[in-house]
Amino acid sequence: MPGHLAALTLVLMIGMVLVRVFVMKGRGIIAFQFGKLDRTDFIIPPFALFYVYIVFAAAFGLPLPSTQRFFYSLVAAWIGIASCAAGLGLLLWSIVSFGQSFRVGIDTITPGELVTTGVFAISRNPIYVAFALIVAGQFLIFPNWILLAYLIGAIWLFNRQVLREETYLQAHYGSPYEAYCRQVRRYL
Repeated sequence: MPGHLAALTLVLMIGMVLVRVFVMKGRGIIAFQFGKLDRTDFIIPPFALFYVYIVFAAAFGLPLPSTQRFFYSLVAAWIGIASCAAGLGLLLWSIVSFGQSFRVGIDTITPGELVTTGVFAISRNPIYVAFALIVAGQFLIFPNWILLAYLIGAIWLFNRQVLREETYLQAHYGSPYEAYCRQVRRYL
C-alpha cells in the first residue's frame, strides 16, 4: 500500500503543476519557462523520467536496476507517506498562494508580481520544500541507493535553482525583495 501511495504522489504532484500551467495558458500567461534561461536544464528531464520509473517499478513490481534496500520498516514507509502528503499539501498551498505569478522556471519577459503572502510569508521557496518532502518521503518508502542518490541530487539541484532565482529576483524587484528576504527564511 505505501508503494502505491508513493506512485500516486508523483501523479498528483505532476498533475497539480500541469493543471496550473494549462489554466494559466488559458488566461494568456505562459507559465512554463523551463530551460529558456539556461539550456543545461534540459539535462534534468531524462533523470526525472528515470526517477518516475523507479518509483512506479518499485510500487508495481516492474524490473528495477537494483532491488537492494538499506532497511525495511513499515513505520518508516508510513512516515514517508506522511512526508509525501505534507509535500503535496504544501505544493497545493504554494500554487494557490502564487496566484498569477506561478512559473516553472525563471520568466525574464513577463514575470509576475512579487508574492509575499500565503505560504510565502513562511518560506521564500515552499515549492522546493514541498518537492524535498516528497523525494525524502519516497526514499523512506523505497530505501534503496538509487533513491538516496536522487534525494541528495535533488536537494543540491533545488538549492542551485533557488540561488539562480534569488539572483534574478534581487535584480528584478530590488529593495522590496531584500526586505522580504530579511523577514522570511529561504526554506523553513
